[in-house]
Amino acid sequence: MDVAELLIELCSIPGPSGFEGKIAQRARELLEPYMDETWIDVLGNVLGVRRCGRDGARKMLLDAHIDEIGLIITGAEDGFLRFASLGGLDARGLPASGVTILSEPPCYGVVCAMPPHVLKKEESDKTIKIEDMFIDTGLAQDEAVKAVPPGTPCVIASETQRFGDNCICGKALDDRAGFVAVLRALEMLVDMDIPVDVYVMASVQEEVGTRGAAPGVYALQPDMCLVVDVGHAKTPDSKPFEVTDELGGGVIISRGPNINSKMADTAVRLAGEKEIKFQIDVEPGGDSGTNARAIQISRGGVATAILGIPLKYMHSVREVVSLDDIECTARLLCEMVVSG
Repeated sequence: MDVAELLIELCSIPGPSGFEGKIAQRARELLEPYMDETWIDVLGNVLGVRRCGRDGARKMLLDAHIDEIGLIITGAEDGFLRFASLGGLDARGLPASGVTILSEPPCYGVVCAMPPHVLKKEESDKTIKIEDMFIDTGLAQDEAVKAVPPGTPCVIASETQRFGDNCICGKALDDRAGFVAVLRALEMLVDMDIPVDVYVMASVQEEVGTRGAAPGVYALQPDMCLVVDVGHAKTPDSKPFEVTDELGGGVIISRGPNINSKMADTAVRLAGEKEIKFQIDVEPGGDSGTNARAIQISRGGVATAILGIPLKYMHSVREVVSLDDIECTARLLCEMVVSG
């Protein structure tokens, strides 16, 4: 598996929250060689299972969400499109950004930006609210309304590419990087004897409130789950003790109320024994901001752990991950499955 090329491919497929159809179909195709069975549920989650063949085997779920932050058109004025966000998109990076409008056929737009020459000083220091922004499509009002009706989703038009020292830069790395780590782990497990039935959920609508994972896990009823998502990586402007994870520092193992302590202990032990580079992240609240918040309290409860991939510039128009961290995450996923 060429992890870099696969990640670049997946990030190029649009899949904003609630509109994941194309990325879901591709995710299912990629899962099929490793699974005994795959299917897509009512919400759009892509699901699969590899059975170990043992009577009474426990169920281990590997979850990574495949939706991305995006936009949705709400109307048009003078040919310019109004929009709202799908997920927690960072408004600071939107002005002058390109967007791919997922109309039929898709078209290109630019988020309007006032030139600095005509801004007052107090205006240039402020972040424009999303509700005050417009998208320019170059169309007249009647053409814009016809081509891009309200309810049309959009994604950031950002090329995903290799970057720096074994890194990838682009959109939707949150959490296509996590899904690729799951695929890589499944590849490692191909010829291994496993003690558990392995379920995979490429979940949808995580960015709008873990809406896919909640019904998905309720239906599967796993005994335990490994949620694979991204975590904040340090940059020069990040606050000490608030952002502690390093890009290239290895897989992030989370601790806190949203994480089963025994599973976290096992992850730390296995990472040490197998010489897998790792770092610890603290999630002090009951909401880790990942699918773990919904999965942990499903039905009678699911023993849940979170493995993270350090990521810079989360929810911006260009995110950055390290391929080395993805490999560390995949290796630890593999070891957790083998350990049962």
